Amino acid sequence: MPLRKIKVLIVDDSAVVRKVVNEALAMDPEIEVVGTAADPYIARDKIVELQPDVMTLDIEMPRMDGLRFLEIIMQHKPMPVIIMSSLTQAGSEYALRALQLGAVEVLAKPSNAYSIGELAEQLREVVKSAAQCNLKLPPRPAQPTPPPAITATTTIQKPAPLTSAYTSRQIILLGASTGGTEALKDILTQFPADMPGICIVQHIPAYFSKAFADRLNQLCKISVREAVDGDAVEPGLALVAPGDFHMLLKWKGTRYEVQLKKGPMVWHQRPAVDVLFSSAAECVDGKHTTVGLLTGMGKDGAEGMLKLRQKGARTFAQNEESCIVFGMPRTAMEIGAAEKMVHLRDFHNAIMGSLA
Repeated sequence: MPLRKIKVLIVDDSAVVRKVVNEALAMDPEIEVVGTAADPYIARDKIVELQPDVMTLDIEMPRMDGLRFLEIIMQHKPMPVIIMSSLTQAGSEYALRALQLGAVEVLAKPSNAYSIGELAEQLREVVKSAAQCNLKLPPRPAQPTPPPAITATTTIQKPAPLTSAYTSRQIILLGASTGGTEALKDILTQFPADMPGICIVQHIPAYFSKAFADRLNQLCKISVREAVDGDAVEPGLALVAPGDFHMLLKWKGTRYEVQLKKGPMVWHQRPAVDVLFSSAAECVDGKHTTVGLLTGMGKDGAEGMLKLRQKGARTFAQNEESCIVFGMPRTAMEIGAAEKMVHLRDFHNAIMGSLA
């Protein structure tokens, strides 16, 4: 008996983009594009008629913007929504807001029929990931204060802790994919300013990663910024791998530094969690290393985490109950890379406990 195909609805006011995305998805026998819509009003009717499993959604559209439509969808008929947003400052800010509202993934919007490039394969993988998403999680707790608005101004600079209880050898490594932007926010906002250096790989497109890091920097006590090649990993600082670059860890003299490189995609991703974790396994002091693998489809990060655990690192993976997609953590569990499966609400405590 043939497997049921994943039904996709494409919502975008650009006929060119609708055509490009349709053709990219049609190349996969597991996916069926059941319809397209030029605005949310047409999309609303097609959702009722076609009952899609996944929707791709543009943000800037006539008659009703994508954020308002997404808010309505998640209130009345929750479904996996993939945001396709332009590579601009405003596009990035809107995309992050969409993730807060319940979108499961963000991709850079192709500008024309010739710019789909590597996005085609990634788009197909993201659709398959979205179709597996757990949309039955309880509502996220409200922030104690409204998050500050992201602007195009300079990133907030925070002083490094004058003293630290941690050595330069202590480090925290985190990896995430689908659902990870909000999971990482939940964890990092609970850390005190005095933390060991942190390196983060979140599967995210180029340009969006800076807006993501800036948003975390506004919300967290620690400093958070998009990594630059050669950055030192310092106490009180979290470095986020930039989209479209792998991030590697090196020990240089008396401290860790990060190295950025292009290189081929790993597990259909760049940055890839396994690239960071595997490079770290070559240079970390295991007993001073804590590793976390969060929600996401596929297997990225599990092999690198296993290498780190074999070196003596503390390794935690998010449990199925709290994952948007229990893919990467499941693989870590199955191969023995994760010493413990942890609910998202307890993840910061697990990390803090490993530092004691």
